[in-house]
Amino acid sequence: MSQLAGKTIIITGSSRGVGADTAQILAAQGANIIVNYRSKAPRANKIVKAIEEAGGHATAVQADVTKSEDLTNLVNVAIETYGSLDYLILNASGGMEAGMGEDYAMRLNRDAQLNLARLAHFIREVETLAEYQSVAESKRAGEDALIAEIPALTEKGISLVVVSADMIEGTVTATLLNRLHPGALEYRRETAGRLYTVNEFAHEVAAMVTADVQTGHVELVGGARGFID
Repeated sequence: MSQLAGKTIIITGSSRGVGADTAQILAAQGANIIVNYRSKAPRANKIVKAIEEAGGHATAVQADVTKSEDLTNLVNVAIETYGSLDYLILNASGGMEAGMGEDYAMRLNRDAQLNLARLAHFIREVETLAEYQSVAESKRAGEDALIAEIPALTEKGISLVVVSADMIEGTVTATLLNRLHPGALEYRRETAGRLYTVNEFAHEVAAMVTADVQTGHVELVGGARGFID
């Protein structure tokens, strides 16, 4: 029997992209999945339907992770529906969406991560495109803030694992960045050697849910390894 059989996992931003693929991978291993979405219910329901048709269990829950009341409801629904909350995958990220306010990137990539509790990214040591600078800095800030919480998380039996890659082909952020800076994807692909696809990265995230690693572990995949060489 899978280690995840009957376990409940919230995956933020899982109505598409890496989150959606991760949801389906983990559901296939027996986990109960909370498919979180901000505004596109049909997209989230499509993922839930795919999981259920494959014999898994999933529930779609609307929640803007930058809003504390939504986060509370997200956790409550998970516990009320499946009786527990065993894993939390903080997949929701971004910051390039229009009309969300100048501080949206920081609220999403740092504050929301702290408020819900786990994941991140790193980048400060790496030169990045001007259009991506604020997003990169906010993601690094989110990681730093979570790492600083490790002692408190450990006391409560919560471990922290970071899964980080280079630019991921097929994500909204990569698409928007390439639109603003034509050639960005090709440049990163050449620099890193290869870029992970959404599905490849989702498999890496799913594998780390049950990986035997210490809290604070940073799993570097794909081109991300070149960041620290």
